[in-house]
Amino acid sequence: MSSPIEGTVVVITGASSGLGEAAARMLSARGAKVVLGARRSDRIEALAAELTEAGGEARAVTTDVTDRAQVSALVDAAVEAYGRHRRAGGGGRRGGPG
Repeated sequence: MSSPIEGTVVVITGASSGLGEAAARMLSARGAKVVLGARRSDRIEALAAELTEAGGEARAVTTDVTDRAQVSALVDAAVEAYGRHRRAGGGGRRGGPG
């Protein structure tokens, strides 16, 4: 039986650590296509590579959620890569490291 998450597209902010990273790992393991956003590009690029090597689909987009244009670019990247996204969410915190 497949997961209800399988094949969905999920945009995750704060994906470089903490809850965002954990969400990315869990959703990818359940078959979601994840688009990772955070300020620390080296961390999200490494996570995207790890998830892809494990058989998932992941993209990394450097994003500062305090910048509306960067958030729009994150969503645009998800739509360009996968045609749609189901939800946006994440572990990003205002004022904290991202």
